Amino acid sequence: MQRIFFMLSLLLAATACSAPPREDRVATARTEKDSVLRAMFKAKKISYPPSSLFFRVFKSEGDFEVWVRPKAQGSYHLLKTYKICAQSGEPGPKRQEGDLQVPEGFYIVNDFNPQSQFYLSMGINYPNASDRVLGVKGKLGSAIYIHGDCVTLGCMPLTDDAIKEVYWLAWQVHQKEQAKIPVHIFPARLDAKKFAALKKTFSSNPPLVSFWENLKEGYDMFETASQLFTVSVDKSGKYLFE
Repeated sequence: MQRIFFMLSLLLAATACSAPPREDRVATARTEKDSVLRAMFKAKKISYPPSSLFFRVFKSEGDFEVWVRPKAQGSYHLLKTYKICAQSGEPGPKRQEGDLQVPEGFYIVNDFNPQSQFYLSMGINYPNASDRVLGVKGKLGSAIYIHGDCVTLGCMPLTDDAIKEVYWLAWQVHQKEQAKIPVHIFPARLDAKKFAALKKTFSSNPPLVSFWENLKEGYDMFETASQLFTVSVDKSGKYLFE
């Protein structure tokens, strides 16, 4: 059974990256969602399109947040929270190919694929520098995407309707001025109550709790200031925030 899941993950990863040409899905997303997004921004009194944006993912809650910043300098505002419509794995980072885990940590969107097998998709830079230190050497895997179609073996799927909004917004910002769109992925919302529950549940796994304590540093910084920060990784794989 594990071998079957592993082979399926390879197939899905490959097809997420390449698929036969289909209709112009970006044009469809623009036609269907540009006016919707404009109305959404107008209601929140934010200029459209924004100067920059970033995504936050909370695995346990299944929440995919879109945050936008109207000006080059200033605070981010929560635009909308979408629901992740299918999940695999459990709380904890992705450490090797075929483990069915959704990554956890601090990433960027590094690929736009308008012809994905899963409608529209945006890839993240897994494995990042931390993953390469902490993961299984030579067996880390790749091809982790935010995509449509509501199926997954380690990715973050939204409905096709939702991915049209998210993709069109991200594509505009990417084309305009933001080459790197941050994606922060957490096991859950790391407020005091939920983090205490996580630590209690996984008390027998100190390295995992320590990893989450590191993620919480970044979570708390954004919660306090609604501003992003520079992320780096030390030689032990720990995230550093400036």
